[in-house]
Amino acid sequence: MKTPRVFRAAFVGLLAAGSLVAADYDVVIYGGTSAAVTAAVQVARMGKTVAIVSPDKHLGGLSSGGLGYTDTGDKSVIGGLSREFYHRVWRHYDGDAAWRWQKKSEYGNKGQGTPAIDGTQRTMWIFEPHVAEKVFEDFVREHRIPVFRDEWLDRARGVKKSGARLAAITTLSGKIFAGKMFFDATYEGDLLAAAGVSYHVGREANRVYGEEHNGVQTGVLHHRHHFGYLPLKISPYVVPGDPRSGVLPRISAAHPGNFGEGDDKVQAYCFRMCLTDVPANRIPFAKPEGYDPKQYELLARIYAAGWTETFQKFDPIPNQKTDTNNHGPFSTDNIGMNYDYPEASYERRREIIREHERYQKGWLYFVANDPRVPADVRAKMSSYGLAKDEFKDNGGWPHQIYVREARRMVGSFVMTENELRKKKPTPDSVGMGSYTIDSHNVQRYITPEGYVQNEGDIGVSTGGPYEIAYGALVPKRGQADNLLVPVCVSSSHIAFGSIRMEPVFMILGQSAATAAVMAIDAKIPVQDVPYAKLRERLLADGQILHTVKK
Repeated sequence: MKTPRVFRAAFVGLLAAGSLVAADYDVVIYGGTSAAVTAAVQVARMGKTVAIVSPDKHLGGLSSGGLGYTDTGDKSVIGGLSREFYHRVWRHYDGDAAWRWQKKSEYGNKGQGTPAIDGTQRTMWIFEPHVAEKVFEDFVREHRIPVFRDEWLDRARGVKKSGARLAAITTLSGKIFAGKMFFDATYEGDLLAAAGVSYHVGREANRVYGEEHNGVQTGVLHHRHHFGYLPLKISPYVVPGDPRSGVLPRISAAHPGNFGEGDDKVQAYCFRMCLTDVPANRIPFAKPEGYDPKQYELLARIYAAGWTETFQKFDPIPNQKTDTNNHGPFSTDNIGMNYDYPEASYERRREIIREHERYQKGWLYFVANDPRVPADVRAKMSSYGLAKDEFKDNGGWPHQIYVREARRMVGSFVMTENELRKKKPTPDSVGMGSYTIDSHNVQRYITPEGYVQNEGDIGVSTGGPYEIAYGALVPKRGQADNLLVPVCVSSSHIAFGSIRMEPVFMILGQSAATAAVMAIDAKIPVQDVPYAKLRERLLADGQILHTVKK
């Protein structure tokens, strides 16, 4: 591996007083997600210098941040470094030493529709957060990839461009990172936005791309995360049935918008908590600072209506732990409280994250303690707690909020539900997805009849695996000729609902890195990388680009 060149003469004019000289790399990757790590590993394996500049202290994003019950879809189309990650997870759990709180034989083998452990393929798809983080740390250690942690892009002045090319980025600490190629591998898309690349926030109207499931979806109830299947209708008002009494917390009194029209709202966020009912490894749920039971009045009414599915998404991961996700009409998703997150300042984002943490910890405390919750539900919730041996530096609480969607680039090619559902062909495949097109709720509103309802939760089959275009990873020509975006990819809101899965991000990170190295070697913009050569290398490295037609 080449030794990074100290960044000196080329950009000496950038060095303001107090700035810190970092280094000049072939590839600079901004972000600490799973895609950032696979991209860096691929660059290193192709013989180029690379650095990860991460605002996060922990590598892996959601893959190491609580999402251990992997959203896989069709596992046969997960290849390359993404599959290697899940092989390494399998290797970890193959021995008895990994099973501290549970015998391996007790765990079972239940995954999302298919086995969690595939002994034939030597892969494991469900895991504890700390195990995933160890795999990512092993990747960067083995390839001697420098990682600059807790380094936040200066979004106002931190991108230096020469024409259509990025020359260097500067972080708030004053460090400068120069490179030939750059990656935005964040969930938020901060680098692409600061670089002047086109992007979109919110839902497009159906007419924009000729889709069916984009935009406002009032009346569409695809999952069980709504009020429509309760035996009783729920009033949104403080005094049931009396609009003059005011609206309960966490319900919007605004008009939800017209069906199929676009808006600037984003689907709900939450934390994917890692819980356990092993007493020796359990941190009991404490009353959070600022706890207000009035915030959960709507949940009390849901229980009173006979709802019984509190623990439906306490999905089992090894060592008697859970990956706990949202389920039901009022759950861990903090609906409507994240609309400004994608474009917000760092401080405002921290406020939003704190509010989500307070809400979710309050939800746990309410369910475990409030007398309006059925006694059997309270008892079962009280048997759980945060796992002591996860997220040790954060009191057992995940260090990564689930940013399901933020900015999405509008790049050389826009993926839509038409490509995912095979209504239109996809050019230049660089990887495949297969998970259901899945959007969580976007808003909680009052129906014309005067009842509460959720909106935006969509689940649509893709009809099998689909291809993802190389053009979805690169900006429009002339906007940024040496930037690749494997996370905030160019796609519509509803298409992103399937693409946004962690195995896919790892796939796209590797493919984007391969293209970056080819662009360096040929001294061409990323938009001009010859697809035939790119495809050849991706296939050689184990990527799955197409399904075999039967």
